[in-house]
Amino acid sequence: MVIALEDTSKVKDLFSGWQETLIYSCVQKIMGKIYVTDPDAPVSALAYVGCFGFFAGEPDRELVENKPEGFSILTPQNDEWAQVIEDVYPKARKVSRYAIKKNTKFDTAALQKNIDMLPEGYEIREIDSEIYDKCLESSVTCDFVSSFDDKKQYLDIGRGVVIMKDGKVVSGASSFSRYKEGIEIEVDTVETERRNHLATIACSALILRCLKEGLYPSWDAQNMNSVHLSEKLGYEFDHEYTAYEVD
Repeated sequence: MVIALEDTSKVKDLFSGWQETLIYSCVQKIMGKIYVTDPDAPVSALAYVGCFGFFAGEPDRELVENKPEGFSILTPQNDEWAQVIEDVYPKARKVSRYAIKKNTKFDTAALQKNIDMLPEGYEIREIDSEIYDKCLESSVTCDFVSSFDDKKQYLDIGRGVVIMKDGKVVSGASSFSRYKEGIEIEVDTVETERRNHLATIACSALILRCLKEGLYPSWDAQNMNSVHLSEKLGYEFDHEYTAYEVD
């Protein structure tokens, strides 16, 4: 039987060396959950937050079969886990994602110059109670806040900024998740406002806010466009890895 593990220290070594902040969120019990089939002496584990899952330890088919319901992006620790995912979900879409280095030294002056590019008629706002509700109005912007349990949790530990135009959220950068030392950045822009540098501006504002608080703004890229955006902000590409999108 698959259960949520209370004492997450029991699986810390299973994820050792895996520099993925969503795993940190689960192990640190900030957000998400760790699932196991043996709570007393777990040798396999699934760290799951938002729609992202990470399998570690000894491959366990039961753990894969009983992932949380709904769309998931599943990342195997190795080829053996990958084979189990493919066996259980033969229609899963195998994709490449792109890890970004976690030790970025940011040029704060350059980030501020990015913010100064904000076009006339647009406004930068931090995500507060009012903006939180506005983010939920669109499928493009809801992921800025939707991984959190509720509004209170987001306002307590989340960090985010949006760009407004005519009273609507048109772009933004926010914490998809939170761990003790920082956040994992989620960024998007409504289609009609793309190519206006709004994502660059929003990310720059969020990064500067994080740095002021001593938080690290971690980045993981879904595609090469995301990689290129991260590089504009000062990040460095690390490596490509495989994940599976399961409907």
